[in-house]
Amino acid sequence: MIEIKRAYLEDLSAIQNIGITAFTETFSEINTPENMEKYLQENFNTAQLTLEINNPDSPFYIAFCDNEPVGYLKLNMGNAQTETIKDETIEIQRIYVLKAFHGKKIGQLLLDQAVKVANEYHVDYIWLGVWEENHRALQFYSKNGFVTFDKHIFILGNDQQTDLLMKLQIKTRS
Repeated sequence: MIEIKRAYLEDLSAIQNIGITAFTETFSEINTPENMEKYLQENFNTAQLTLEINNPDSPFYIAFCDNEPVGYLKLNMGNAQTETIKDETIEIQRIYVLKAFHGKKIGQLLLDQAVKVANEYHVDYIWLGVWEENHRALQFYSKNGFVTFDKHIFILGNDQQTDLLMKLQIKTRS
């Protein structure tokens, strides 16, 4: 059984382990070990994750499969968003699922949680950045109604990569 629960500081270890493992599983084959190591150290260290988890504008949600943490969602609202897009938006900064659990609809459940939060906050749309080479993620988001609207540079270690910015309309203006 899959359960999605709000995460708090006591979940830091699970978030850290999922983040490092899922990021490595997804991106290590197409990036240098040095760039991977630098990115992981900067973004998944205990101090950085503590700041993120404690930020009230960045809620985390963990996916559990039979009580085992197997994925997580990180949202950013307001000033926590990594780009200044618009006030009435929510950013999905991360949806990470361990590779062993791909195909079990966990990513979909985490995305559904993001949509639920977006509806609760009455935002215009959800947006996110996806590396242009992450074809699996691009296909997943497109299938779920996201459309590309811009791009930005994402720094992985010393490498500048292009992220496509995608959005999903939540409410329509009347």
